Amino acid sequence: MSTLNSSKSERIDVRASSSVKQLLQEAARACHKNVSEFLLDAGVTAANQALADRRQFVLNDDQWQAFQEALNRPVQAKPRLKKLLGEPGVLG
Repeated sequence: MSTLNSSKSERIDVRASSSVKQLLQEAARACHKNVSEFLLDAGVTAANQALADRRQFVLNDDQWQAFQEALNRPVQAKPRLKKLLGEPGVLG
């Protein structure tokens, strides 16, 4: 299981169609896990991936230096970007 391997005291209920349940059962068997273990491992992995870019990012020394320089660069007007952001978008 993943790094969040503390005692289990909470329950998560999931409803699925018969075909999805069968698919999950087959995948769990293929991984030598029960469905709960399979879903929990997959869910924790997906959650970590979804949140990874919001928690940390890793840069080597050259990339860190370039990042610092970009942050310290004076603000510049970007008229084309201002125009683009002022136009209505696809979603309204």
